[in-house]
Amino acid sequence: MTTPRENLSFAQMGLHLPTILLPENPSDPRWPAIACDQYTAQPEVWEAFAATVGQAPSTLSLILPEAYLAQSEERLPEIWAAMREYQKDVLTTAFEGFVLAARRTASGTRLGLVLAIDLERYDYMPGARSDIRCTEGTILSRLPARMGLREGAELESSHVMLLANDVENGFLPPLYEALRGRTPLYDLELLQGGGQLSGWAVRGETLEQARAALSGLYESKGEKPFIAVGDGNHSLASAKAVWEKTRAGLSAEEREGHPARYALCELVNLYDPALHFEPIHRALFGVDLLALERALGGFASVKGHGEALGGRQALLVSSKGERLYSELPLEKLQAVIDGLHAECDYVHGDEVARELGQREGNAAFLLPRMEKLELFSSIQNGPLPRKAFSMGEANEKRYYMECRRIRP
Repeated sequence: MTTPRENLSFAQMGLHLPTILLPENPSDPRWPAIACDQYTAQPEVWEAFAATVGQAPSTLSLILPEAYLAQSEERLPEIWAAMREYQKDVLTTAFEGFVLAARRTASGTRLGLVLAIDLERYDYMPGARSDIRCTEGTILSRLPARMGLREGAELESSHVMLLANDVENGFLPPLYEALRGRTPLYDLELLQGGGQLSGWAVRGETLEQARAALSGLYESKGEKPFIAVGDGNHSLASAKAVWEKTRAGLSAEEREGHPARYALCELVNLYDPALHFEPIHRALFGVDLLALERALGGFASVKGHGEALGGRQALLVSSKGERLYSELPLEKLQAVIDGLHAECDYVHGDEVARELGQREGNAAFLLPRMEKLELFSSIQNGPLPRKAFSMGEANEKRYYMECRRIRP
């Protein structure tokens, strides 16, 4: 008779049990803010959200939206001050455990487990063989601004979404069924069209249930990574880089259990029916259209298009009209864009990309959707080109909700 293996510990799987911090009323819709890397070319969206929040406690006060990166010097001290104040009289709920989150949007109900990962078990460099790996190439020049925020921070909240390779979708639904009848930590309608969000504390027997399911996924991973980073690649890479700087000044004993060694994330299943992959389009600003046409001269194209994009296609939209390229893979397109030295933004939604591309002096590339089945195999030997896919539309991204201390 075969003796069943004991479930692995969270530490053995590169996971960590965090102390979750929440405000007294986390169901106030002004508390959670959308991911910092959304609406980067639409500061008016952030301005409208800030006007709605007013002076109310909000994770908006704890983050630096990328739309305002140029103002980081003046904004960072304000963010760090808010973190100190929130620890005194806002973040009054604290418990050790995970959070099971249910996010209801037009795409369905997406389940996620809010937990912490051990940054020693994550690597964003090309060719990494770590248990937790990035899905896209990391642009090292984009890290310093995010690192600057974290280096002076006492708290973290997170918009990072991780992906589990659970083809049978047997991990999170049973946990949801065990918890959904209990009183949630929060239950609210998100602002900015983000849908409904509910969350339950995962402790005691449900924590053991989660550990058993995660242990099974870990044992079955084979040569593939245990977890892939779906959203927030650069934010997590910044947390790793800050930890590497921090750990250099610590003794071996101090490194064990140091709060900066871990990062708060939400783990979702790649195969959750409500998790939709969407393309990330490229919008170019102040681009020389003649130079762009010359750079694309070696790729076959036709004017306009009438069908949904697929495969290795890319649709160029500019003030001159539309042109469909049928054999222009993302890695080659990205090389063309990088060679132009024009300002490039990564945008969600066909309509937004078209509107931006049609403006005088601009251009945009609309790209096809990546298939889920390709993901874990694609990153087994290295990351994808940056911004290869998006998990849902901008308002379906993870909102900042839970907090955690990252200083001793």
